[in-house]
Amino acid sequence: MQIPQGKKIYFSSDNHLGAPTADASLPREKKFVRWLDSIKHDAAAIFLLGDLFDFWFEYKTVVPKGFVRVLGKLAELSDSGIPIYFFVGNHDLWMRDYFEKELNIPIFHEPKEFTLNDSVFFIGHGDGKGPGDKGYKRMKKIFTSPFFKWLFRWFHPELGMKLAQYMSVKNKLISGDEDKKFLGEENEWLALYARRKLEEKHYDYFIFGHRHLPMTIKLTENSTYYNLGDWITHFTYGVFDGNNFELKEFKE
Repeated sequence: MQIPQGKKIYFSSDNHLGAPTADASLPREKKFVRWLDSIKHDAAAIFLLGDLFDFWFEYKTVVPKGFVRVLGKLAELSDSGIPIYFFVGNHDLWMRDYFEKELNIPIFHEPKEFTLNDSVFFIGHGDGKGPGDKGYKRMKKIFTSPFFKWLFRWFHPELGMKLAQYMSVKNKLISGDEDKKFLGEENEWLALYARRKLEEKHYDYFIFGHRHLPMTIKLTENSTYYNLGDWITHFTYGVFDGNNFELKEFKE
């Protein structure tokens, strides 16, 4: 992807809209929509790296109630010609095709390589990658199995949504409620994962979410791992101008 002169690529993750309640997250949703408004004039593309919602499940004809402001804004930006890419996180891993059909936003369930100008990016949510996190990895295998998804669809949406929202908030294995403490450059598990990927080929940038901590870790002289933080306490995002990547905080 070539970035036109004067344009930028934007990255964001971990809004967890709906948590702890829809009413409580509404101010954060409105703030995120204002950020989307603020970047639409120079956005060449937008990458959303998962956990936009604290829970999302698509039945064949039913999707979760609410979030109309952010969905409407994403539709507006997509309709205006701005490409938007969505990587599912551990809270919205049950996304199917609603975003693709209604918003023209492609959905990715695994990290993916992108070349932006001359820089090679490896982009994803980050859940289940690197050492450790074994409980969540086991749970993810169950939750992403075709049988489990088929079984869950037999719940009435009213019951299914309430059950899943309760589990998402209460169960750390399911919600991926990570320890917010920085583990150090040598121990951060997504940095360890990135270093292993570098043994396979070179990447200029690794961009992940999931940890809820904005961080910049130099992996080699020419490769860096960035974590985008979140839109709960940090309100941070990433921006690439075609030459350099940086983390910024949205301030109004």
